[in-house]
Amino acid sequence: MEPNDALSLSTDHFRSVLAKVGDDDLALATPCEKWSVAELIWHVARGSEMSLVLLDGGSKAQATEMFKLPVPPDLLIECRRSLDVQSSAFRAAEDLEQIVHHPMGDVTLRQLYDFRIMDLTLHAWDLARAIGVSEVLPDELVTHVYEMLSPLAEVVGQIGIFGTGPSQELDGQASSQQRLLDLSGRRP
Repeated sequence: MEPNDALSLSTDHFRSVLAKVGDDDLALATPCEKWSVAELIWHVARGSEMSLVLLDGGSKAQATEMFKLPVPPDLLIECRRSLDVQSSAFRAAEDLEQIVHHPMGDVTLRQLYDFRIMDLTLHAWDLARAIGVSEVLPDELVTHVYEMLSPLAEVVGQIGIFGTGPSQELDGQASSQQRLLDLSGRRP
């Protein structure tokens, strides 16, 4: 799947779950340890804004600063706005081999796409689980993200953002989505 197509699909799916979030949901716990629904949504919004900083040639320090801002009162509006701006900025980008200074280290624009697609996909599931709506992810997206993450299966639990990584407990009957969630440290 082309990067812009995958980003569009992951953004649209995240938006579809976000549309179901009510004010009473914002304080609910999520599968992401120590994050409420509001904090998860703000993380996604800040990640989108961080991408803009990176696409503009910003430094690692400038990108990191994006995550230090407090959750605003108009959180849902701000998240939708940041997703729109991110989508536009990525569509305008031309060189997938351009280096950006991500907080995890220098990466190519293609890798930044992958980070954002993965973040939106997995956090859409986290958000759906937290607010009690359908957790089904689009099959195409599950396949795409699994193919990105699976080469890291042996070390994904050591990265610090995917829990303990794969459980090694899934059998041959596990669905693609179950395998992706397990790989990313999620235990539905």
